[in-house]
Amino acid sequence: MNLRALIADDEPLARERLRFLLAADDHIEIAGECRNGREVIAALRESSVDVLFLDIQMPGRGGFEVVGQIGEANMPITVFVTAHNHFAVQAFEVHALDYLTKPVEAERLCATLARIRERIAANRALATQEQLRSLLSTIESAAAGHKEYPVRLLVPNGVKDSFVNVSDIDWIEAADYYSCLHVGGRTLMLRETIKQLASELNPGKFVRVHRSVIVNVERVSEIQREGRGEGSVVLHSGLRLRMSRRGWQDLIAASGKPTT
Repeated sequence: MNLRALIADDEPLARERLRFLLAADDHIEIAGECRNGREVIAALRESSVDVLFLDIQMPGRGGFEVVGQIGEANMPITVFVTAHNHFAVQAFEVHALDYLTKPVEAERLCATLARIRERIAANRALATQEQLRSLLSTIESAAAGHKEYPVRLLVPNGVKDSFVNVSDIDWIEAADYYSCLHVGGRTLMLRETIKQLASELNPGKFVRVHRSVIVNVERVSEIQREGRGEGSVVLHSGLRLRMSRRGWQDLIAASGKPTT
């Protein structure tokens, strides 16, 4: 795993030692060096780095002030480097990954680099999980938006089962736990509630105009209503069926016209 590192320290010898120790790792690229907080802020805003080795006490803005200016959420993985160990608690309060005291020892730095790689690997795994969840959510939403509706229904009829083309159904009537399918001159009983059928059939073609009635929109010839109360629909066959106010609204919506 290659890492881009930024070194921030006002002491040239401290920067040189850290640069020398990091050079022993072929997978570390020194992205830059900063002498004060102002330069650190400018460098972080200009390019992205994986890890920042940040001195706490620097001219102008110190390490904690840099974090305050950039914001904890926008900081790269941060390792504080200082000659004073009494800042340790405050360093971890701003979510620093580690805390190194000067002079930095090679063995201690090696352990820190291992923790850095573990943190980056964990963050990448979490990001991958989030991407997968987002992808699955998108797929599920797309599938819901392209729901396939049945073109035929299987209706048990005594010792035999009958297939009924959905487009041939004129209207459907509720009958307790059954639904009565009216198909031309035939009447067939299906063991599904009208509520179940209303959720299964294409709402653009079959509208529940009353709690006990679903109509095939193509079979409707007239809509009769009084004010905004209940009314009725008239099929091409001349049959008149009850219609609720909600049913009228859904029927008009299915025809593609706005309600008024």
